Amino acid sequence: MKLSSPIHILKSKAKKLKNEQSLTMTQALDLIAKQEGFNSWSLLASQKEKLLPKNYGEVLDFFNNGDLVLIGARPGTGKTSFTIGLFVQAIEKRRPKGFYFTLDETHKDLAGRIATYNEMIGQNNDLFELNYSNDISSEYITKTIQGKVRPGSLVIIDYLQLLDQKRTNPPLQNQIEKLKEYAKESGCIIIFLSQIDRQIEYRSDKRPTVDDIRLPNPLDIKLFNKIIFLYRETISQKKVEVSFSGKTNHLFNVGWDKEKIKFYDL
Repeated sequence: MKLSSPIHILKSKAKKLKNEQSLTMTQALDLIAKQEGFNSWSLLASQKEKLLPKNYGEVLDFFNNGDLVLIGARPGTGKTSFTIGLFVQAIEKRRPKGFYFTLDETHKDLAGRIATYNEMIGQNNDLFELNYSNDISSEYITKTIQGKVRPGSLVIIDYLQLLDQKRTNPPLQNQIEKLKEYAKESGCIIIFLSQIDRQIEYRSDKRPTVDDIRLPNPLDIKLFNKIIFLYRETISQKKVEVSFSGKTNHLFNVGWDKEKIKFYDL
């Protein structure tokens, strides 16, 4: 079962309900919990870790409308392929039209990578939009998708640091704040791929953490609702570890098909 909104949003709803109906906070929280399918708030809180994805096919449903998501990994781990797989899953589930912004891929290459997951989708560009403009910024993105996105639309930005490349663009912090506000208003889900600092290679444990996100300029990482890291011990390994920042000890493995350049559930 997936919560309709993150815990902090549900708590805000409970607080509003408390004031509107003259309830105690405990009563309001329990009412919200029952709307989510739990008998009490304490039961909901105790089960929240169990609501985390346990395989690749559950990741997409882990996102709430309006979320800002970051997916980080070192080069060669497969963060682009992982995200393309989510993009294709959204189309297969008949979610609203998605948008993919990148300077790292050509249209032919990206459409081809989409086709590795679903050939019919890769050949049907009416189901998604790919954008390769050199002007990519928060303002450019919001203008491009304005009036086109719907609640649940995926907007992929490959990659976070792309917004920080031009000196003429606003500071990265301002751009992410603007995109967060837009996601909240429109209900779209914005996913950023992120580079990881190369210094991680000199550690004994090379699993990335939030401290390893490559940020040439300041950015409050708390702006992201969810952060996912991918880790592969060796480039030849056929399994990739998926972990969730802030979720203690929760992770799962996905299979990696090197020949087809795609992920799959084990």
